[in-house]
Amino acid sequence: MEGNMKVAVMLGIGKMAYESRKIPVPKADEVLVKLDYVGICGSDLHYYESGRIGDYIVEPPFVLGHEPGGVVVEVGSDVKDLKVGDRVALEPGKTCGKCEFCRTGRYNLCPDVVFFATPPVDGVFQEYVAHEAALCFKLPDNVDTMEGALMEPLSVGFHAAKQAGAEFGQTAVVTGSGCIGLCTMMALKALGVDDVYVVDVMQKRLDKALELGATAVINGAQEDAVARIKELTGGRGVDIALDTSGTEICCNQAIEMLVKGGTLVFVGYSRSGMMNLNTSLLCDKELKTNSVFRYRHIYPLAIKAVEEGKINLKGIVSNIFDFNDIQNAMDQSVNDKANIVKSVVKIHD
Repeated sequence: MEGNMKVAVMLGIGKMAYESRKIPVPKADEVLVKLDYVGICGSDLHYYESGRIGDYIVEPPFVLGHEPGGVVVEVGSDVKDLKVGDRVALEPGKTCGKCEFCRTGRYNLCPDVVFFATPPVDGVFQEYVAHEAALCFKLPDNVDTMEGALMEPLSVGFHAAKQAGAEFGQTAVVTGSGCIGLCTMMALKALGVDDVYVVDVMQKRLDKALELGATAVINGAQEDAVARIKELTGGRGVDIALDTSGTEICCNQAIEMLVKGGTLVFVGYSRSGMMNLNTSLLCDKELKTNSVFRYRHIYPLAIKAVEEGKINLKGIVSNIFDFNDIQNAMDQSVNDKANIVKSVVKIHD
């Protein structure tokens, strides 16, 4: 496909604009996707607010966005499993396939990953993208491209649940009810965890958690979250705790909430990268710990869960912005976090 496309670029902290760039030409193993929706992730907002995350520093003009869904409009010569017109969810990270992590199936840990919107790699706040066909997952008839875009955060939630060893009959607490917290909660429920409690300090997000299936919610600004969990579990505590907030207080509360021998999973990143944790209690309880970096081999599972109606993925969306309104989309998502649970940018009608 020849021609130009509109691309939204970050020109500096808090500043968005548009550029015209050539529509990419897919390689033999790639497909060209006309993007319908791209989610706004917390990392996009962090880059937008701060210009960096750790050692990843934005060099403007930079394209944000790594949660895409769209329609195949062109296929490379070697592509056999996709055709023009297929609706797809795009897994945003291409790995080397050769390192020890890729060869042992842990490709999310590949040191040479090329991941959308992780500097210096541009993201997909644009009209078209060429992407490896093996990373484009065909969507079932009853799953649309907005849900396709949201498979990325849902995959984080499923990976977190699997890292916790989630299974039928357990009880769990999720601290933090932003997009990833909600996806984690829904993934736990889909995997059969009986009771999932959610803790946050933003009531609107807690209301959304209840709407999407949380067993109970706790506003940590209004009550003692640890005491409430103990009350809800008859003094026992929960089997698994997953922190998506990245805050020291929540991680320490999670240690207190867990039953002896339970499992704590670190999902959210702290702003400083450092925390002081109650390791004495962690040892006394002989807790198991695990952590999450993106996901691996999860997209088919996430898509199937949505297809079968086990997860209301659209339910996490609180705001849909037009692509032509990208500055406002970013500004509102940064400045109204108490009310905006998840923003999605509509690229094409």
